[in-house]
Amino acid sequence: MDLFETEVKPEKLLLVGVSVNDEEDTKRSLAELAELCKTAGGVVFDSIYQNREQIHPGTYIGKGKIAEIAEIIEEADIDTVVCDDELSPAQLRNLNDLLGAKVIDRTIVILDIFAMRAQTSEGKIQVELAQLKSRAARLIGLRSSLSRLGGGIGTRGPGEKKLEMDRRLIRERISVLARELENVKKNRDTTRRKRMESGVPLACIVGYTNAGKSTLLNTLTNADILSEDKLFATLDPTTRIYEFEDGGQVLFTDTVGFISKLPHHLVDAFRSTLEEAKYADIIIHVVDSSNPYADKQMDVVYKTLHMLGISGKPVITLYNKCDRHEDDGTLNLGHDQNSEATIRVSAKTGFGLDEFMTKLKDIINSRMVTIEKTIPYSDAGKIAAIRSKGTLLCEEYKEDGIFIKAMIPSDVYIDI
Repeated sequence: MDLFETEVKPEKLLLVGVSVNDEEDTKRSLAELAELCKTAGGVVFDSIYQNREQIHPGTYIGKGKIAEIAEIIEEADIDTVVCDDELSPAQLRNLNDLLGAKVIDRTIVILDIFAMRAQTSEGKIQVELAQLKSRAARLIGLRSSLSRLGGGIGTRGPGEKKLEMDRRLIRERISVLARELENVKKNRDTTRRKRMESGVPLACIVGYTNAGKSTLLNTLTNADILSEDKLFATLDPTTRIYEFEDGGQVLFTDTVGFISKLPHHLVDAFRSTLEEAKYADIIIHVVDSSNPYADKQMDVVYKTLHMLGISGKPVITLYNKCDRHEDDGTLNLGHDQNSEATIRVSAKTGFGLDEFMTKLKDIINSRMVTIEKTIPYSDAGKIAAIRSKGTLLCEEYKEDGIFIKAMIPSDVYIDI
């Protein structure tokens, strides 16, 4: 009996970048692209870049570099060329023609990873919407070819159901998805209003992808969500409650990680998810202190928050992964001028988390007011509201009612 090999071999990738100003920054970006490709299931053969005054408008790179890459493709049997910047339709078409190989860009790789990671209906809608918007932008340049050739990276997800989609069908599908996403957003808004009415403060965990946000949430709340040493290990936001020893509570929400060169249409598609931080009381900024480019990653996070209109909130910056290389002096431990405090932690081992929770509690308490009041027995139900919205410090039963001393959020003081 004949045996047939059915295993799908990973794509062999060649990464290509252009250095316009900062050669070191280009190397960093290509190293990050290699991690993205690894997460997407590809095998990186090599990374090359070209120094230019500006990116070539028609072919991304110059003719000489194109010839060099064509030789590498033939000699090394490269499956796919991955460019480190988002390509225009013309650049994509021209490179495909000149290299005779599949060409994709950084955006397509990110979308492919998102297609793998999306678990909830909202996440899947957002991924497909982003894929279709990306496809629609490329249709003019791709002419009659409305899909990427073959399988592999960049061809996964619900956005690839009909490869023969034309512009009209894509527009119609985008409209349908936009309406579905709006309905999901309304449900999210309803849930958010109920949460805000409860008075429980919300701490939103943000940070560069793979900084350790999910690990932090797991360690603090036993959330049991996926936590891997990969870029975009989790995509869908998760909210869990934490209870302090004094009975006070705080909600932690984990958000999708940020990354450099994030396309605007992708930010727009995931805006409803990313905007959870807009309604947070406190921002927890998690930084991978073991990454040599931690400072640049922090800058990307703050620029993305600014793009989303999120500012003016207290920030606690956690320099995470301090258990790595602790003795060799390679940790990137600075001071974040945008935050209330910077704390060294290890979300994996728990180091520094007690200090973090103490600081978090201090910030929460700074938003509270202390009340001393005798509540009539007929209004005893208000005490339950005080317990849920704040901290009950003292409770004494007297003839004329229940005397309480408590700390509650200033915005619910009038209701008590």
